[in-house]
Amino acid sequence: MLSGKNFSPQQLSAYTALLITIPVCTGIYILRPVWWITAIAFVAVFGGCFLLILFTLQRFIYRKIKLVYKLIYKTKASKREEFYYKNILPQKGIDDVRKDVENWAIQRNAEIETLQQNEAYRKEFLQNLSHEFKTPIFAIQGYIETLLGGAMDNKEVNHRFLQNAARNIDRLANLVNDLDEISKLENKQQLLYKSNFVIQELFRETFESLSIRADAKNIGFNIKKGCDSPLTVFADQEKIRQVLVNLIDNAIKYGKQNGHIEASFYKVDGERILVEISDDGGGIAEEHLPRIFERFYRTDLARSRKVGGSGLGLAICKHIIEAHGQTIHVRSKTDVGSSFGFTLQQG
Repeated sequence: MLSGKNFSPQQLSAYTALLITIPVCTGIYILRPVWWITAIAFVAVFGGCFLLILFTLQRFIYRKIKLVYKLIYKTKASKREEFYYKNILPQKGIDDVRKDVENWAIQRNAEIETLQQNEAYRKEFLQNLSHEFKTPIFAIQGYIETLLGGAMDNKEVNHRFLQNAARNIDRLANLVNDLDEISKLENKQQLLYKSNFVIQELFRETFESLSIRADAKNIGFNIKKGCDSPLTVFADQEKIRQVLVNLIDNAIKYGKQNGHIEASFYKVDGERILVEISDDGGGIAEEHLPRIFERFYRTDLARSRKVGGSGLGLAICKHIIEAHGQTIHVRSKTDVGSSFGFTLQQG
């Protein structure tokens, strides 16, 4: 038996007209067994049924389908689209139209899910941004109100309060600068001044600049054995210094007392150098790893804010490395440590 699943309107009209015409003409032939009368009746009945059914399909069914397509694409039809609706669409089977609508529904559902995720991220970002700004602003406000309330006359108190207010102003300024830098990197407004330099030397310089903080926790560092042969990269040295500062600073802040930081450098494919900064700190839980490079994302809000920082360091690292056309990643395990790696063009 024929299946009408993929019939076009013309095929469906012809098939339906034939099903009507055969019994009608059979009855005519039985009543009056003259072949030419039956033939004329066959042509007349088949033609009439075919045209009537086709008109009905196109007028009342495919006209509605045409509106469905217009709603799907949400545009006023151009001349080309009008030609499609008038000439091509009626040739399509109902099953083809169903598939088009299903594909559209799948695409829209995916878009809705993406929008919902983006909306959730936006709300979380605004909430975090509000918190990051409110904390130093309220602190400054408190110190100033206390001073204006009479504490200004006490030299010891006013000096300490002004120092605390100054520190919070610095925090605000750093936060604004970090946000401005991320915006410029995202909009490709931040120019890169690339040059050749030895990446191991830059790492040693960067760690030396943070050595006071490392010494406070008795954290040592070394370059992994076999990775100390000089490797030249072609990149913006100051931007890469900023990446190393953020990664090493995080390794110190979240590293354990008497811990260790290790750097490793590898040639990847003759074109790139892989840089990895590893620590033996508390590590990062697996569920946090996919979002660790988001702005203001913190794996432990209380602990993260206690140790300081704007929450933008890793986001800045990501944007700087991506601005170089390279990638950054993280590997971590709780109570074992973390390893942040990124690639650079070989010099």
